[in-house]
Amino acid sequence: MMTKSKVPVWYWIVAIVLVLWEAMGCYACILQIRLGAAAMGSVDDWSLKYYAALPIWYNWVYAVATFGGLLGGLALLLRDKRAPMFFWISLVAIIVMFGYAFAATDLIAHKGLDRVLPFPLFIAAVSAFSIWFARIAARRGWIGR
Repeated sequence: MMTKSKVPVWYWIVAIVLVLWEAMGCYACILQIRLGAAAMGSVDDWSLKYYAALPIWYNWVYAVATFGGLLGGLALLLRDKRAPMFFWISLVAIIVMFGYAFAATDLIAHKGLDRVLPFPLFIAAVSAFSIWFARIAARRGWIGR
């Protein structure tokens, strides 16, 4: 069994920032599941119909993406070896979620790629960073193996 090493202060800062980011994602997920398009404030008729037409499994995948990431962040804070696994689960759900939104709906045709792509790319980049960070933490003994 590997002993956990003393972690630098910046590890805790990154872990806390990731937990806050993931908590905001969970909040957005809950709002969208409860309110649909109304979660984003006043929206047009197309957006109301778009959110109403999303399949029920989409909400489950959204929940897995956000709460999986939150579990990963909390695992980092607890120095738990499962952090990378939770972040991987979250990333796969993110890919499924946005893959469906972009490939199986007319979201891009209606809103335009330049309006809908930047934030999902940022979300995926944070998710990939989280995996990388958790793996580095595991290799350096900051989280258990």
